[in-house]
Amino acid sequence: MVTLRALALDDAPALTRIYSGASIRHTTGKPLTLDQAHDKIRNALARAAETPRAQWSWGILHGSDLIGLISLRRRTPSMGTISYILREDSWGNGYATQAANHVVSAAFTTAGLNRLEAMHHPDNPASGRVLVKAGFTHVGTADRHTDDGTVLRCPEVSGQGPNRVVLSRK
Repeated sequence: MVTLRALALDDAPALTRIYSGASIRHTTGKPLTLDQAHDKIRNALARAAETPRAQWSWGILHGSDLIGLISLRRRTPSMGTISYILREDSWGNGYATQAANHVVSAAFTTAGLNRLEAMHHPDNPASGRVLVKAGFTHVGTADRHTDDGTVLRCPEVSGQGPNRVVLSRK
């Protein structure tokens, strides 16, 4: 079982372990430095204090061990996106699915959203399975441009609209 909690500045070393190795293969591909981890946490804490709130970031804990990060971002007044990353040694245990379910619930209650979107890298079908288990429906792909100029066709899951990864409140 996992729990979510706000990030704290002393989480920076754990964040560098999360943003490393195979865990970043389908993100930036670059490990997070300790200074970048501190900046990421400070940014999350500043965003938490904004009104209206546009972003929520939580550490994913298994017991007392910080194993990942999950975020909810408000993109419009009624639509948001979720993203997550787990430390490689915690994969395959259902932790991302549990965390995503917590965030989906918060999105539709606390944040008052009516629609969620997400996407995953085409070479990371496990992330797509997490989204489906959290209630998303696969509806197509979207072009994502990478830093080196290549274009990826990313699967998307959705409850509404073509080529979107979406979950709508029922």
